[in-house]
Amino acid sequence: MKKNKSLLLLLTFVLAIGTLLSACGSNDNASSGGNNGTNTGGNTGEATEKLAADQTLRINLSAEPPTFDPGQAQDSQANTVLNLMYEGLTRIDDSGQAVPAAAEKWEVDGTKYTFHLRQGATWSNGDPVTAENFVFAWERVLSPKTDPAPPYAYQLYYIKGAKEYNEGTLTDFNEVGVKAIDANTLEVNLNTPTPYFLGLTSFYTFFPIHQSVKEDPKWAVNKDKMVVNGEFTLTTWDKGQTIELTKNDKYWDAESIKLNTINMSLVESGATELASYKNGELDRAGHPNGEIPTDQIPIVKNELKDEFHVKGIASTYYYQFNVTAKPFDNEKIRKAFAMSLSRQDLVEKVSLGGQIPAYGFVPPGIEGAEGEFRAAHADSEYFQENYDEAKKLLEEGMKEEGYTKLPEVTLIYNTSEGHKKIALAIADMWKNNLGVDVKTENQEWGVFLQNRNSLNYQIARAGWTADYSDPMTFLDMWTTGGGNNDVGFANPEYDKLIQEAKATDDVKVRDEKFSQAETILVKDNMAILPLYYYTNVSLVKPYLKNVVVDYSGAVDYSRAYLLEH
Repeated sequence: MKKNKSLLLLLTFVLAIGTLLSACGSNDNASSGGNNGTNTGGNTGEATEKLAADQTLRINLSAEPPTFDPGQAQDSQANTVLNLMYEGLTRIDDSGQAVPAAAEKWEVDGTKYTFHLRQGATWSNGDPVTAENFVFAWERVLSPKTDPAPPYAYQLYYIKGAKEYNEGTLTDFNEVGVKAIDANTLEVNLNTPTPYFLGLTSFYTFFPIHQSVKEDPKWAVNKDKMVVNGEFTLTTWDKGQTIELTKNDKYWDAESIKLNTINMSLVESGATELASYKNGELDRAGHPNGEIPTDQIPIVKNELKDEFHVKGIASTYYYQFNVTAKPFDNEKIRKAFAMSLSRQDLVEKVSLGGQIPAYGFVPPGIEGAEGEFRAAHADSEYFQENYDEAKKLLEEGMKEEGYTKLPEVTLIYNTSEGHKKIALAIADMWKNNLGVDVKTENQEWGVFLQNRNSLNYQIARAGWTADYSDPMTFLDMWTTGGGNNDVGFANPEYDKLIQEAKATDDVKVRDEKFSQAETILVKDNMAILPLYYYTNVSLVKPYLKNVVVDYSGAVDYSRAYLLEH
């Protein structure tokens, strides 16, 4: 964002995709967002281009999406698929701007938004897409009766009465600031001016839902029950093996969609993914949904230099503590674990993707009041690595808890060669620098997410990708009881700062509130353990065109196509 020149443009840079809980979380990075995109698939529209007869894109997802319910999704795997199957009021184009999608136009009057839906747009079963579909979907996300509770319900709190309805203090949804004026007109009233709200409407939690889901509570795990309004439909779901999407001929803009089919293998092994790419079985490999083994990155960079792409993205790789359980309910012990690591060694010797050591949570690339937030608020302000100080803090923390020996500690991570290497390297650092033995445990993605969400862990791997280009997308998730707050962190002062930031459109005041909140989260409490800021490392075949990677690393395949080769 270029703050004072165009706050609206700045803050509408939203990603509609999404381990790391990621979101966002994600399997290998984080959640979702959007900003200036780069076309890693090459230029489009050249006179010499000739489309391939077979428009079948082949990619890999390194983990199976836990759900295809937009209201329940919270990871990058589900994000990638959902953003091909559904369409929100807006979508993010390749320049990072929110552009018309299900809504063909809108008017903004302060905190009042009036969206005019596209005439003739239909669901995949032929039913018209109506304003009531959005009202139904948003009420479902906000309803305190929805089980399990949607993790991203708080993203709708910008809407008048949404928070109160979600928390049960308001019982009549008619009093929430969203209503269908008629079949094609949706009115939304916000609590305060929110310049990035248009971008948020491209996020999957804001997607419409067909009312037929009322009839089958298991619709999101049954491909034959899914009625969608996006570019593609789910036609094959062989669990643990493959997902296939087919062009939706009933999509309102079907003529602009060139791909007929998208085949997604479900392979957890980065080595297998790389081998499949080299053998011509995949058209793209790597971040955000797949993985190139870290020890192979220097090799493929030289061998496949014309197909190798690396891009800094607004995403953070971190570990998180369960602050409600022993021994990490002690602040000094958490700080000792954070200060006893060498992040530079981690990125130079283990991850090998040009990542940047992280000491804060908001990554570079996220806009603040005067340029990048991170540039104005250096993360070196929060803490520094110091092994002697770490040992001292550990001793003090153990004494406070009455420990003569630290209880057994287990670090969990989801299946990935990269996550495993990082976990083993960090456990080795804790052993050498702190004298602590830490057990590492690999878990399948769905099990891993469930354990994190239920606070059934001590230390867990995590990552977060921006949902929009504003520090809020990294900081409001840690408010007390937040749907993505899976560390048990609760701090009234932190909550107050986030609420104050939401209540003002003064960019400098917001920045200061964010800085104070991040200080509480990382410096004062060390609820999370930042490790590095991500890069997007991928391999792309030269014949694959118009794949857009935005500033957060999210990938949009919807307008991609294949040339003869």
